[in-house]
Amino acid sequence: MRLWALIKKESLHLIRDKALIFILLWAFTGAIYTAGSGFTMEVRNFPIVIYDMSKTKESRELISRFQKPYFKIISYIESDKELIKWLDSGKASMAVIIPPDFKRKLDKDNSKIQIIIDGTMSMSATVAASYVSEITFDYSLEILQRKLGVTERFLSSIPVIQEKTRIEFNPNTLTSWFMSLLEYFNMITMVALLVTAAQMVREKEHGTVEQLLVTPVRTWEIFIAKIIPTVFAIALLSPISIFGILKGVFNVPLRGSLLLFYPVMLFYAFTISSLGLVISTVARNLAQCMMLMLVILIPMLFLSGAWTPPESMHPMMRYLSLISPMRYFIDFGYSVLFKGNGIRYVWHDIVGIIILGVALFSFSVWRFRKTFAK
Repeated sequence: MRLWALIKKESLHLIRDKALIFILLWAFTGAIYTAGSGFTMEVRNFPIVIYDMSKTKESRELISRFQKPYFKIISYIESDKELIKWLDSGKASMAVIIPPDFKRKLDKDNSKIQIIIDGTMSMSATVAASYVSEITFDYSLEILQRKLGVTERFLSSIPVIQEKTRIEFNPNTLTSWFMSLLEYFNMITMVALLVTAAQMVREKEHGTVEQLLVTPVRTWEIFIAKIIPTVFAIALLSPISIFGILKGVFNVPLRGSLLLFYPVMLFYAFTISSLGLVISTVARNLAQCMMLMLVILIPMLFLSGAWTPPESMHPMMRYLSLISPMRYFIDFGYSVLFKGNGIRYVWHDIVGIIILGVALFSFSVWRFRKTFAK
């Protein structure tokens, strides 16, 4: 009865906070939709200008390969001054410069072109440069075949190595699938961390912690009462994200068992909420709490394996990531929802989340008792 009364009190505080309710709704709908539709690692309609000083059939043939949907030719320029103007203004992100002796050197098998790319957006610039390399390589191969008089019949008669690439789980390499699902995992993390920590720090700021301490309840009961409403809110909003946004809008394939994913996801929310309680025992006010969350949350995200596989990290960073609950949950979430793996393949992630959850909750209780026993 004591625990139920505390849970009821915390739930009423959560429900009555209209601003927090709006933030929760946005986190599990708008934020996920924005991440899935507003961010892409692909290059589409990359604005380029062409500076063709050769003006030959060969140069025009090369230029014709810079086509949509990857590139968008916005201007043909006639001077270096124009080139600098287009790039400095940001209206063009790449310039293709073909020298006057392009055809003559091409006949001697030693022709070059220059590509100038705006590297401000390094990821897009890198992808665009790789597209250019592929275009020029294919064109060079065609020129070589023409010079040697190689026919299709001849090519079919010589031994070749053919590469057949098969992409599993995301065959069309849609960024929206990856980004929307990652943002869903991020929102679970941020909501569980923020709401629980903020509620506990608010007790400090309002001076009501002492009132809780004189009530006939144990410390772990106070903390459970802080966590349960947050976990319950995530449990209610997650189906909106999964079926309304991920499946409904982006058509993300849910190959795994939701009966396996859901309980582990809720325990992960418990684990992150416990981390929020640890932060709240250190922070004196909400401003300090927010700063501490940023200090912890950003490294957790970068060490989670979402952007860089753990195998590619520095050994020290790879071992450090093992104490991050997000590392286990990201691996678990993609394995179950994307790949359709069962418990046989994700049991170690579940064990990691459970161990860290118990450890963080126990440490928060110990820390709270130590702080307020003085």
